[in-house]
Amino acid sequence: MKILITGGSGKLGTALRKVYPDALAPRHTDFDITDKDKVFEYIKKEKPDVVIHTAAFTSVAKAETEHEACWTLNVRGTENLVEALRTVNPKALFIYIGTACVFYGDRGMYTENDIPHPKNFYAFTKLVGEYVARRMPEYLIARTNFVAREPWPYPKAFTDRFGTYLFADDVACALKDLIEENTRGLVHIAGDKKMSMYELAKLTTPNVGEMTMKETNLPLTVDMTLKSAKIKPFKIGA
Repeated sequence: MKILITGGSGKLGTALRKVYPDALAPRHTDFDITDKDKVFEYIKKEKPDVVIHTAAFTSVAKAETEHEACWTLNVRGTENLVEALRTVNPKALFIYIGTACVFYGDRGMYTENDIPHPKNFYAFTKLVGEYVARRMPEYLIARTNFVAREPWPYPKAFTDRFGTYLFADDVACALKDLIEENTRGLVHIAGDKKMSMYELAKLTTPNVGEMTMKETNLPLTVDMTLKSAKIKPFKIGA
């Protein structure tokens, strides 16, 4: 089974490369998913059986002002991958990494059966990407919410923004299980505990500072908690 990982240098991509050390994980300079011709050329050459698509424009703040760049990577890039696969190897499994932010975030504990309602442009593009992924005969859309298992990159973290968080390596292992179990369709990969972003940050950075949502003007999803009607939750750091 030949696996291709997009965004291999990102947090989840790095964790997936440890789970799948033999996977193809080209650098951005060698495989720019926004370049349709190069994507077709690469897919035609390598003919992957599984594509785990982790590459994405993820900055909510930048997405609010850089619409074209965000749309190009999250939507057109996904379209390029899907169109190439449908042409070269339509039986390939396309795994799209979604986000809990496709929901508005006013109540939380969203399941696969809940209706998405993006609150910001980033989340909107990620939701559109889900529908692009559904063009593949064999697809798995995995919505999740994760951070790298490393020191918190900011001096403070929100005490009133919540998620069922996991570490990137937790998600990588969960994806491996889902692939081996031939899971298809839409799945939420969620942690078994609702926690604030501050509680999450303290797991790796005990001295991190506190802040509240009043300190930002960004249209952030407040309650990003997920649960799944299909699979069991995972324990963060397990």
